[in-house]
This record gives sequence, C-alpha cells and structure tokens, in this order.
Amino acid sequence: MSDTPFGFGLPPEEPDDGDEGKKKDQQNGGGQDPANPFGFGLPGAGGFAGPGADNPFAAMFGSLNPTDLGAAFQQLGQMLSYEGGPVNWDMAKQIARQTVSQGTPDGVKDASIGPAERSAVEDAVRLADLWLDDATSLPSGAASAVAWSRAEWVEATLPAWQELVDPVAERVGTAMGDVLPEEMQAMAGPLIGMMRSMGGAMFGTQIGQAVGVLAGEVVGSTDIGLPLGPAGRAALLPVNIKAFGKDLGVPQEEVRLYLALREAAHQRLFAHVPWLRSHLFGAVDGYARGIKVDTAKLEDVVGQFDPQNPEQIQEALQQGMFQPEDTPEQKTALARLETALALVEGWVDAVVHAAAKPRLSSADALRETLRRRRASGGPAEQTFATLIGLELRPRRLRDASRLWASLTDARGVDGRDALWAHPDMLPTATDLDDPDGFVHREQIDFSELDKMLGEAAGKPDLTKHDRAEGKTDGKDHGEGDGKGDE
Repeated sequence: MSDTPFGFGLPPEEPDDGDEGKKKDQQNGGGQDPANPFGFGLPGAGGFAGPGADNPFAAMFGSLNPTDLGAAFQQLGQMLSYEGGPVNWDMAKQIARQTVSQGTPDGVKDASIGPAERSAVEDAVRLADLWLDDATSLPSGAASAVAWSRAEWVEATLPAWQELVDPVAERVGTAMGDVLPEEMQAMAGPLIGMMRSMGGAMFGTQIGQAVGVLAGEVVGSTDIGLPLGPAGRAALLPVNIKAFGKDLGVPQEEVRLYLALREAAHQRLFAHVPWLRSHLFGAVDGYARGIKVDTAKLEDVVGQFDPQNPEQIQEALQQGMFQPEDTPEQKTALARLETALALVEGWVDAVVHAAAKPRLSSADALRETLRRRRASGGPAEQTFATLIGLELRPRRLRDASRLWASLTDARGVDGRDALWAHPDMLPTATDLDDPDGFVHREQIDFSELDKMLGEAAGKPDLTKHDRAEGKTDGKDHGEGDGKGDE
C-alpha cells in the first residue's frame, strides 16, 4: 500500500486513449496535475493560492478554462448551501464515478459489459451453485447473476456505504457544532452551518475517492465480507477478474468460476440466515458509537478556520480525528465484529474449498491467494480505517476456516450449517482459540427446555424425542394421577 492518506495511488497523468480520452476526462472532471492530490487546478496565473496549490474543490469542478468559471462557482455555492445529512452523497457518487473513469494506476480502464461477458458470468454462477449444493445445506441465494462494470458497482453499493458511514459522519457533524462555547454558538450560527456543509462535502469527497478506487479492486459484491449489493443478486466484475488473474498462471475460466463460487456462497449465507446482515451492520454501528472525535484537534481547526482555506477540514479528516473508546463496551463491540467477519469468511472459505477441490486443479493456489489478499488488508481496510477508524480485516480467517472444516467432519454438512440458526449458537472468539473443544463439545439438549415450556403452557410435557416415538400414554410423563403438577 502507498503512503497516501487512503493508501491509494494518484490518478494516471494522461488518459490511455489519446485525445478522445482527454476529451472524456475533461468532461468528467479528469485531472492532469500529479502534484495535486485530486489532479485538478483552478485556472489563471497560479490560481487563487499560487502555482501548484492544491484545490480541495477541484475534484468536483474539473479542469477549468475561463468560460467554466461561472459554473464552478455555481457548484461551489451549491456545496456550501448543502443541507442534507452528514455526508454529501451526491458529491460522493460524482467523485466515485470520476475516479473510476480515470482507471487504475496500472492503466486498466473501466469498460461496458458486453453480451459475451454477461453470459460467461451467468454460466459461472449457475455452475457454482450446482457445485455448492454438495458442500452446504443452505439452498441457492442468488435469484439472478449479473456482470457489473466498475461504475455499475459504485451505483449499486452506495446505499450500503451510506448505512455504514453515516453514523460516524453524524458524530463529526455534531462535534463541529459543539466545539464552540454555548454563548458563542448563536452568534456563530452561519459559520457553524457553513462548516457542517463543508464537513458533508469533505466527507463526500473522501468517501467518493475511496469507493472509486475500491471499485478498481473488487471482483464481486461481497469482497469485504459484507453484503454491499442488492439482496439475491450475485455480481462479478469481469474487468477486475481479468486483472486479478493476470499473473496467477491459472486459466481465466477457472479464476472466474472460483470467484463465482465465493460470491454464490456469500449469497446463500446472507439469503438464508436472515439475522446475519443486521448482525454485521449492527456490529459496525455498535463499534462506531464508541468512537470519539478528537475535539482538541477539531477545536484547533475551528479556531484557525479561514474561509479562504477550507482544505483545513479536509486535512483533519485525512489525518484522522477518530479515537476508539478504551472501554469494555468498545472492546466487546470490536471483538463481536472481528469474530463475525471471521466466521463469515471462514465458512465461505471452507465451503468453497470443499466444492472446488475435487473439480479445479487450481483450487489450492486460488484459495491461498485470496486468503492472503484478505488477511493482508487492502483498499477496503484502508477505506474504513481512515473514514471511521475501523479495520474490516478478518484477522482470524484461518482459525475460523479450520473450525468450520472440523465441524463438517464431526457433525456433517447439516450439523455444521445448523449453527447459523441463531447467533447464540455460533462459535465465539474463545472458541476460535480452542476449535477442538467447540467441535467436540456436547450439543445442547433442548429436551428439558421443551418440557418446561410444555408444562408452562398447560400441555403434556412431551419431549421432542417422545413425540417422535409416539409416547403419549402419560405413564412415563407424570400425567397418570395429576400429581405431577404438585
């Protein structure tokens, strides 16, 4: 990873497709100046702040000529008058799409999906679902299979990003209004309003750039262990799959099929474990609620705020103003999230390996490549670490995968997958430390609970086993003389 604020590289200096690419780049706000973190600059002799000065608004203005200046200030006015939520998501979407249009640092551009690629993805997901039928008791969760361009991935996943990021951005927005003494807040009302608009714009800028770069890396809708796309829609990105498999020495068809197995396995889990999505998103939100804003840093920014240098807020966001509370509640929230991510990724890893191993000669190599990719972090981790102070890395992926594989050996596919029936039945972080102890632990016997519930309802206290055996004579259940209730 690079040392830039999000761990991302700068956009390429020139479009790859010559003059035509330059025209498109100018229309979409593409950049030319690598010294500028956004690749843009205001017109005129040195702009407003001298030659080469960074312009925090340029990501939305584009490369300007004098005739565009009026439109640029109109957009600036719209930004400052923004009165929506804590993040300007319209700006985030616009900048994400601009980032996508610039291509990845290795020069790979986004491309529209053709009929052949759509058909290849649909066939791969269909075959993957057939193979998974032997590896899990959970039925198919993909009602459809789609091939997305990077821009389509941005469009489809923004609602999930909004759900994940808004809670923390709201805390920053509130903190901006709280750093001034109460007696000054009434007098500084317009300034506070402008700063909140600026905060929404800056968050939108940062998120848009992060999501745009992430779109150049992901291969599906579930890469980070969270369901970012619409429910029931398995999605793969052909242009990124091609880049992912370029140097692996594995046939492209096998790479696509293995990634389709992972996408389809995630879809099964999220479709048929109805509590899982809210459990994961709730864990992120619970962790976010325990994050505190560094008010000292924010007060310093507010105290020195210069309307002619609004990039101060952006710099504060880039440097990180978020500090996790060192409390038992926060540690519990973090452990809950890390364990949940590890269990999801570990289950997918184990199930996909069981389905692919007998059929794909490259199964072991692809498995190890993806394990390292997830364990070493990447754009997703950098995005969350910077935006909300949270790393979405399944640190215990291998432990969880071994636990699920051992459960398969000990209890079979049905017994393993039955643990997803309720969150309280899942392994804990302690169980990942001692997987053998969890695997060979006696399964919970619900017969006594069933008996008590039956008695409380005034019904014969038949256990599940008794009902299955047809024992309803009452002799063995304390019903004969009615003394069982005394």
